Amino acid sequence: MNKLTIVKIGGQVLDDAAALTEFVQLFAQIEGQKILVHGGGKTLSELALQLGIEPQFVDGRRITDQASMRLATMVYAGLINKNLVAELQQHQCDALGLSGADAHLIQTVKRATDPIDFGYVGDLTASSINDKRIIQLLELGLCPVFSAITYDDQGQLLNTNADGIASALAIALSKSHCVSLIYCFEKKGVLSDVHDDHAVIPVILATDKEELIAKSVISKGMIPKLDNAWLASERGVQSVIIKKSTDLLDVNAGTQIQFHS
Repeated sequence: MNKLTIVKIGGQVLDDAAALTEFVQLFAQIEGQKILVHGGGKTLSELALQLGIEPQFVDGRRITDQASMRLATMVYAGLINKNLVAELQQHQCDALGLSGADAHLIQTVKRATDPIDFGYVGDLTASSINDKRIIQLLELGLCPVFSAITYDDQGQLLNTNADGIASALAIALSKSHCVSLIYCFEKKGVLSDVHDDHAVIPVILATDKEELIAKSVISKGMIPKLDNAWLASERGVQSVIIKKSTDLLDVNAGTQIQFHS
């Protein structure tokens, strides 16, 4: 099997130009086939406020109304995606910026409105990923760069969780590749003490979830990130790691996420 590295970049790194540039330089050095997935929530919220649109959240999850969906497409699939692609090209990484709608690569379903109407939000299914087409892109020597924009069978663009996209890509492509999934952000991994950047938990199992929540070691946005990581581990992804963006190439850094020991 060919080795494939899938990296999801998010958190404060996307809002820090210097940190993002450093990450891109490191990502470009990864050998072999690779895919980059990105979000970009803070940029979207800032632009929405400038345009007089108040961002709405429920339990940390964005409500994407029609106006927000238009902005999300502009920011995620446009501004952030193309800036990343341009920087990668600068470092001789032949990147191709994509949304899920491009070439029918990631098709989702619009989230049900009950109990909460999240608006134009896409949920991934077992058949969301067009792995055969993505493999064709990889075999051409291209590095797909996916934004958090997908689409449904009605041709509607949808805002989709980028952590979930990375996990779904890893699961689908693990049938044909030896996949390493890396979630990068501003922390060195999952920390036992959020105030101590060196308190990295080396390995987390799915059975640790309730204890970690009870101790507030994981909360809010970290819970769905870990759920997606555990799902990937359960479904056959060889390696799943959460680490700091500057430690991307350090094989010993970060927190390994395993569904079982």
